[in-house]
Amino acid sequence: MSLRTPKLRLGLLLLLTPMLLWLLLLIILPHVNMAIISLSERVSAGEYAFSLSNYAEFFTESLYWNTFLRTATMSILVTFLTLIIAFPVSYYIAKMLRGRTKGLVFALCLIPFWVSELVRTYGWMILLRETGVVSSSLQWLGLTDGPIEFLYNDAAIIVGLVYTSMLFMVVPLTTTLDSLDDSYIEAGYDLGGNGFTVMREVVIPHAMPGIVSGCIVVFMLTLGNYLTPALLGGKDSLWFTEQIFTQFITRFNWEQGSAFGILLLFLSSFIVWLGLKLSRQSFTRVMS
Repeated sequence: MSLRTPKLRLGLLLLLTPMLLWLLLLIILPHVNMAIISLSERVSAGEYAFSLSNYAEFFTESLYWNTFLRTATMSILVTFLTLIIAFPVSYYIAKMLRGRTKGLVFALCLIPFWVSELVRTYGWMILLRETGVVSSSLQWLGLTDGPIEFLYNDAAIIVGLVYTSMLFMVVPLTTTLDSLDDSYIEAGYDLGGNGFTVMREVVIPHAMPGIVSGCIVVFMLTLGNYLTPALLGGKDSLWFTEQIFTQFITRFNWEQGSAFGILLLFLSSFIVWLGLKLSRQSFTRVMS
């Protein structure tokens, strides 16, 4: 039967309707409305005029620009660290394990993410606070003279974000590496390659779509994360999403907050596009 038949076209439309409505009502229309709000300026009570001042303030005010650069830099660092940690784990699951053991270990990677991000972040706060497990253990071992506060610094933010993002790197890497035929790895060793050359010439090129897709997801989630930097970094964490929250909730300046949200979308998209160009990957291939 051809897809041109009315019944098949109707069935396809019904299947796509929930996804299309979700994209239209929860993503496209809110972003269009936010873009319109960002281009307006309040001139009096209930009156607005077209203006680019909200965007100009982002580039002229060093606090906002520096905060975004800091957020983007740390997000790239978190993405890199997540990849370094997740790749050996994914390779071990995909290539070293077989049968039920593979499913069990993969499930163990998923279990922590059955708990909400808020609970997992509070768990790190319990571990890293001044009277927490890490500080108390160091004192008990005699390695420190007194309690140490591991919270409210960049290292705590990075640890929390890497932990929060790990699943989104492990899943695409495991899926991609699992599709690599073991005979290619064996052929690499038979041709005189060692572990390093086989990894560089065979495994990593095959896993590149999974690497890039995982990096894109982790970077976007990290860049837009609000909860983890706010809790682990404290009031001085200087994360860009906190600036957006402040404009919307604290100052009730929806025009400025909308401009920051649109800028975050475009600047993060540019960084993702640049990453795709540098890795010589296409978005269609990565997300397929």
